[in-house]
Amino acid sequence: MKNKEFAITENVLASQGQRFLNVIIDSLFIYILVLSAGTTIVLIGEATNNFAVSGWVENMNFVEIVAYGLLILFLYYFLSEVYFSRTLAKLVTRTVVVRSDGSKPTIKMIFIRTISRFIVFESLSYLGGISRGWHDSLSGTYVVKKEKLAKSKHYFQHPEEFGRVE
Repeated sequence: MKNKEFAITENVLASQGQRFLNVIIDSLFIYILVLSAGTTIVLIGEATNNFAVSGWVENMNFVEIVAYGLLILFLYYFLSEVYFSRTLAKLVTRTVVVRSDGSKPTIKMIFIRTISRFIVFESLSYLGGISRGWHDSLSGTYVVKKEKLAKSKHYFQHPEEFGRVE
């Protein structure tokens, strides 16, 4: 009896190198977003003579800075993965977030995925031979190589074409 449903296999998963590069690129981009948003708020506050707002940004305490950074981080990951199934880094590394059947994740899955990033030591969940982090396994999502996923799905749907020379 044939398997009727496509499933993600090991060969389409993003490599640990790609995952590491995703973390580096996304972290840099989030840092730029945090600085840009803060600078924009200050400039708007000063342009509108609302010095309370610009003063607040300029004099944020540690807790406010962390909360502000976490809000930006949450919005970046959640919105980009909900709308595009990828972040800027995943665009660069040609990877994408999918469900176990290769389809686009639900909003609930992306929400769980994003919230899971806040677990202490979550970033260490990649150490060893595991190519899925806690935010992947808790949300039921996978980060895969986009082109390999497309080919695998194509050959799954058209097995008669497998092995043909293009």
